[in-house]
Amino acid sequence: MKVVVYCSANNDLPEEITGLASSVGLWIGECHHSLVYGGVNAGLMHITAQAAHDAGCKSIIGVVPEMFAHRADPLCSEIVLAHDLNDRKSRLIAHGDAFVVLPGGLGTIDEWISTLSHLVVEGSERPVVVVNYNGMYDAQIQQLAITAQSQFSRSQLITSSILVNNSQELINKLNEINKL
Repeated sequence: MKVVVYCSANNDLPEEITGLASSVGLWIGECHHSLVYGGVNAGLMHITAQAAHDAGCKSIIGVVPEMFAHRADPLCSEIVLAHDLNDRKSRLIAHGDAFVVLPGGLGTIDEWISTLSHLVVEGSERPVVVVNYNGMYDAQIQQLAITAQSQFSRSQLITSSILVNNSQELINKLNEINKL
C-alpha cells in the first residue's frame, strides 16, 4: 500500500507533534508499505521519512516541486519532480492508496481538501485519516459538514475523512485500514 502523508515542513515543533510523525513513519516501515510525501528534508516531512527508513521502509517516494529540488530529502528512494505545487498535489493523489493528514499549515489543508475534491470527482473511497490534534482542524471539519448538507454539494464524500486525535488512535485506524 502506498500511504501519502501530508504534514508540516516546519522545524522545532513540540515532541508530541513530532511523535505523531514518527509513529506513522514507523507504522509504514513495519508494515512494509511505501511512504509518499512532499519529499522535503524538513519538519514533520523528514521526521516521517526518517522513522519509515529506520523501520526498514524500502520505498520512500518524495514528490518535490522543481523550485524545491535543492531541498529534497536524501532519505528518498525515489524523487518525483513536479512542475509546481498544483502538479505536486496531483501526483501525490495519483500515488496514494491511503492518505494521512498530520498537523500542518495552509499547504497541508490545501492538500487535504484537494484530495477530498479529487476523490469525490472520481467516486473513490480511498481512506483519508486526519489527525485533528487539539482540535486544530475543527473549523475545516465544520465547514465540510456545512457544505455537505447544503444544496450546493452533490456528494457526502466530502465529509468522509476519518478523524482521530492522537498517535494511538491513528495507528489503530491505520491497522483497521490495513486489514481491508
